[in-house]
Amino acid sequence: MKGRILKFFFRKKENIIFSDLTRTTPISSKFGMDRGTPIDRYYVESFLNDNRQYVAGSILEVGECRYSKQFASGKTIQCHALCYSGNQTDESIIGDLTHPATLPLGVYDCFICTQTLNFIYNVKAAIEGSYHLLKPGGVMLATVAGITQVSRYDMERWGDFWRFTPLSVMRLFSDVFGESVKVYSFGNVLASTALLQGIAVEDLPNKSLLNYQDEDYPVVISIIARKQS
Repeated sequence: MKGRILKFFFRKKENIIFSDLTRTTPISSKFGMDRGTPIDRYYVESFLNDNRQYVAGSILEVGECRYSKQFASGKTIQCHALCYSGNQTDESIIGDLTHPATLPLGVYDCFICTQTLNFIYNVKAAIEGSYHLLKPGGVMLATVAGITQVSRYDMERWGDFWRFTPLSVMRLFSDVFGESVKVYSFGNVLASTALLQGIAVEDLPNKSLLNYQDEDYPVVISIIARKQS
């Protein structure tokens, strides 16, 4: 058009190195456990550390009492590991979260359930079982996987069924615990890519890169759910 100057602005394209992005196999198929600390465990342990005030009194933890002992905020009255099968001992109970009749009623102040609900098909029943075993006012500290690979170990034994979003988790837990539920998302595109590739925390140039949170890339979703008094 006469008398008019048109200017076009082009954003300089960022250089991308595609050599590693073309690989069809992961750096580690074991979530990076064979290289160091898995990315999802970094978030799980950060969550528990930030909420260690709830890890007190009578505690139940899935599988073992590792986190109960690591993050206990005070004198632990009792710590039990919840196991699906095996022989019951002084430090463990045998029960199925999806069958409340196999669980003690209203015994625990805190229930730690990390990266477990993905592997339970009847996840709604498992949340109801978790509510069942807590004392009135007791707190469940849970984490689930959002973006992650299939766990072949679990798939071949009992199944790997679900990947969650913060919204689905909020709906599931609120149906059981009511309004006493808080949900947080951990992750970003770097963390997602690293976990899928099996890159460990120690492989990153700076682990603080994991602390930037992008709600569109939930690697780990955490839940604080309190049983109503």
